[in-house]
Amino acid sequence: MHIKPNQNDGDTLNPNPHPQVNDPENPGYEVTDVNVSGILVFVGGLVGFVAVFFVVCFFIGRLVNSQIAKDDGPLDKWHQQYAAPKTSDGLTSNPVFEQRSASQIVKTFPGPRLDPDDGNQSSSDLHAREDLLLENYSQVQGMPNSVRIPIDRAIELTAERGLPLAADAKAATTVAKMVGADTPVVTAPLTNGFARSGFEQERIAEREQKLEFAKEASKEEKK
Repeated sequence: MHIKPNQNDGDTLNPNPHPQVNDPENPGYEVTDVNVSGILVFVGGLVGFVAVFFVVCFFIGRLVNSQIAKDDGPLDKWHQQYAAPKTSDGLTSNPVFEQRSASQIVKTFPGPRLDPDDGNQSSSDLHAREDLLLENYSQVQGMPNSVRIPIDRAIELTAERGLPLAADAKAATTVAKMVGADTPVVTAPLTNGFARSGFEQERIAEREQKLEFAKEASKEEKK
């Protein structure tokens, strides 16, 4: 069986069917020098175009932002966080941005507000202020001649001196008792009805630990 050869078989068998002859007129490489001035002009023009493009975009952005601000009007108390100067936050993560936004909203939102921790921190702060007033000496605001004393000392003085009685109360003590009337007996309660939460106990332990560290540091400095 005779197979007719393909016309392209010659190209496959001979990879260079048309060999190039190198002579002085066609040496096979570029003989002219590179046009350095043309390259510099092209690069300079490209840089200038990019610079002009960015300048135009900058002013267009300023114009658009000013128009948006004009349409929105002045900021109210609900959007004061947008009046802060713009700063570069670098690679700040999204949770940090969310925390900042939430804190700004909490500051601008009017009270009373719901406590995010079921009132643990606010209750702890309230009891801490009460402890400062009940366990220390302090001056009464607006009454320069009055001084608060610790509750334990007040109980001792009350036990020693007794409670002052008004004139009507003294007269009432001399009235004869009715038939069947008994003198009421006051018994001490088993508890004072106050118990600190676990959160408060942790905060108290942290404060005591800080005080101990401060005392140790002051002792070391004195040495």
